[in-house]
Amino acid sequence: MKLLFQFIIVLFFFGNVTAQQTGDVDFKKIEANLNVSTYSKQVDGMYFVEFEILKDVDSIYLDAKNIKLKSEVWEDSGIKPEFNNNPLERTIASKVSDGKIVFFDKFKAGKKFRFGFRYESIPKKAMYFVDDQIWTQGQGKYTSNWLPSIDDVNDKIEFDLSITYENGYEVLANGKLINRDIGEEFTKWHYDMQNPMSSYLVALAIGKYNKKTETSKSGIPLEYYYYPEDSLKVEPTYRYIKQMFDFLEEEIGFAYPWLNYKQVPVKDFLYSGMENTSLTIFSDGFVVDSIGYNDKNYITVNAHELAHQWFGDLVTATSGAHHWLQEGFATYYALLAERDIFGEDHYYWQLFENAQELIAQEEAGQSTSLLDPKSSSTTFYKKGAWALHVLREQVGDSAFKDAVKVYLNTHQFGNVKTSDFISEVEKTSQQDLSEFVDVWLTSVELPEDAIVKSLKKSEFMREYLSIDCTEYSQKCKDYLVSNISDKAKIKVVSQISKHIEAEAFRNNLQVRQAIAQYVSEIPKEIKQEYESLLNDKSYVTIEAALYNLWVNFPQERIKYLQKTKDIKGFSDYNVRLLWLVLNLNTIEFEPEKKQDILNELIGYSLPEHHFELRMNAFNYLKLIGGFDEKAIKSLLQATKHHNWRFSKFAKELLSQLENEDAYKQLIDKLKNEQD
Repeated sequence: MKLLFQFIIVLFFFGNVTAQQTGDVDFKKIEANLNVSTYSKQVDGMYFVEFEILKDVDSIYLDAKNIKLKSEVWEDSGIKPEFNNNPLERTIASKVSDGKIVFFDKFKAGKKFRFGFRYESIPKKAMYFVDDQIWTQGQGKYTSNWLPSIDDVNDKIEFDLSITYENGYEVLANGKLINRDIGEEFTKWHYDMQNPMSSYLVALAIGKYNKKTETSKSGIPLEYYYYPEDSLKVEPTYRYIKQMFDFLEEEIGFAYPWLNYKQVPVKDFLYSGMENTSLTIFSDGFVVDSIGYNDKNYITVNAHELAHQWFGDLVTATSGAHHWLQEGFATYYALLAERDIFGEDHYYWQLFENAQELIAQEEAGQSTSLLDPKSSSTTFYKKGAWALHVLREQVGDSAFKDAVKVYLNTHQFGNVKTSDFISEVEKTSQQDLSEFVDVWLTSVELPEDAIVKSLKKSEFMREYLSIDCTEYSQKCKDYLVSNISDKAKIKVVSQISKHIEAEAFRNNLQVRQAIAQYVSEIPKEIKQEYESLLNDKSYVTIEAALYNLWVNFPQERIKYLQKTKDIKGFSDYNVRLLWLVLNLNTIEFEPEKKQDILNELIGYSLPEHHFELRMNAFNYLKLIGGFDEKAIKSLLQATKHHNWRFSKFAKELLSQLENEDAYKQLIDKLKNEQD
């Protein structure tokens, strides 16, 4: 009877702890001494959690998905027990159920506790094992899949991780590396955070990296990690980071709040980047050489994730209704950082592009309030940035910057609502901002008139908006050899693509790129100038020019293929894959190598390659009907890939192939073999 009664009580307690518990308990610190295994894809280790009870309760919990306790839970006084010899000081009743570890005791308000236990986990998400890398993604996936923690963003905790992993790898986590214990086969890395954060910002990255280090003007160590083979890509990839860091510290007016700032690229990341506290993880697709930098660089993502260290990490929105306080602010301050590098015209161009995206969303009937937790990324990021731009215009630089400084100082290491920020701006500006809130924050309708009015404050934008060459005239031709902005010239090229003459090729890289992209029918009069595009320091230009020249001048295809045979392009090999397909379709060129060329193309679709390269290869294989059994197997594997964009792409492509007689039987056979 006694055991039955205890079981009923535990169930009753558990049923009452699944609600939010931030009013009952304040978790202060989590220390985890972890072992991570690539082979078993498992995490296990010793775990300690410190907390203070805020009101009398009978149970509290940690979120813990796919996690098993490997010991009893004990109350810890700081002396780690030896399980084989020493008894535990005091065991605590606990239960693992429904993605939680629940602790049962008579918890009294004001009392502090430290509990310890051993656990293990085979994470189904949030921690990813990709080739010889391990990395995590907490936002949207929950850190509690590999580390017991609190999913609620409103409970901020200091996380101090120690990780044991085999020698020869770099192990990165939040905070400062305070020590490494190097053994014969394994090294233990000890990190110290010192300040609290929401658990979705906990991060771990393991891989083979080298490191470059700089120091900010304020003395913060800046660490840039890179693959050993990418030493020549370090400068173009991390270009301007120190300048942006120094600028944001000064512009925001609040010192960088963490001990250091680390950045690390990883393979097949879920997003462009993630602003984990003091440790940004980003897609290695942004690791570029000096040519790739001209078309696709890390600067915008870099600035955005850096700004999040204040807006999102230092102060975190209480709920999705205030998510713009993170994404809108990070987007806006990234714009300011880029303006400091590239100037006012670049800033207004970015605002214009954001406005175009917002207007397209409005015309599609998909606009939402900035305070709607279900709003799109376009709304949270782009409209949020526009709202801050307009607000600053309204209240003035001084009032805006003072308000931001007070806002961060008041709520540092805490959580915020929109009203927290607005009230500070009202105080510093002595303005009633209710109309601003109605128009920009709560209204669904996009204030297009206000956007256009703001854009026209820029002479650069006035010039751009005034130019119209939808009807060709001599004036339009003259524009391309005038002193108007490059953006305006690109607009002209897009409108008069059938009237481009040799003089237009004397423009810079961006305008020449526009010619390559918009002029697909090449008059013989500009053939020589068009061929010069193959020499440009732009993989986008080379790709477009190669294809257009190959189509327009069949008799010279071999010449174009010879000239571009050693160019790969970005990490998705955009130029190389096009070259392979053009080679296969140029019968007279290297006929004895056609099977090798097809095998190379198929090889890029296989699992050892970056998902963006595989997507590109799959698209070309679909175009030429080149799938074989190996490529179909790879496509089937891709439907279960952890990157949602890639798996969605693979499922859609597979569905298309299943409707083609040439592939249906093979796909059915391979599916049956998998089952």
